[in-house]
Amino acid sequence: MPRSVSQAAYGVPVDGLVTAVRQGLAAAADPAKAPEMQRYMKSEMPFLGVAKPERAKLARAVFARHPCTSRDEWVATVLTLWREAEYREERYVALDLTGRYPKWQDPTLLPVYDELVVTGAWWDYVDDIASRRIGPLLRAYPEDVEPVMRTWSTDPDRWRRRVSVICQLGAKTATDLDLLADTVEANITDPDFFLRKAIGWALRQHARVDPGWVRAFVDAHPGLSPLSRSEALKHL
Repeated sequence: MPRSVSQAAYGVPVDGLVTAVRQGLAAAADPAKAPEMQRYMKSEMPFLGVAKPERAKLARAVFARHPCTSRDEWVATVLTLWREAEYREERYVALDLTGRYPKWQDPTLLPVYDELVVTGAWWDYVDDIASRRIGPLLRAYPEDVEPVMRTWSTDPDRWRRRVSVICQLGAKTATDLDLLADTVEANITDPDFFLRKAIGWALRQHARVDPGWVRAFVDAHPGLSPLSRSEALKHL
């Protein structure tokens, strides 16, 4: 289970924002699309049928009309949208909101992102958090975040482990190669599809800037699954 995050510690959410999100999504709902979206995502939580472009446009407008005036208010609003969601689109908007205020991003948010990863427990949530939230934190605060990623790489929860492997997707030449190697090696023998895919994806992405390192790493690790290996070498 995720580490306990007390919403009370973050104060009161922006009720106007929460209400506007729910009302806006309801108004934009397309019941004809919702079942197929739910089937595609293999989601227990139902969809309203709001496509991503329309949802993103709605989120931008609502966030502009209902700004968060403090960091605590912002986090409390994210947690409210996430925890009280009845439809998957509400959680997508909560993720959009996590990126609204870059000035408030720091390692103290890791318990919040941890909750979203473990309770979300599916690739659409997890990949967004890993690459767009935790990855930038790792690059900005390596001394704080790198040890957490090493811990997550051997955690019983597969989604924490997936985050540890793919959190450097956007790092390019700033990739911490020791961390990448260690998180991959910690999961090489795991049969889980999402971890094997993550390993291949992380290596393939790094191959864009350092193909020689990736070739050498793959050659040195015959235990890589066929899926991980083929993904890693896909463009080499």
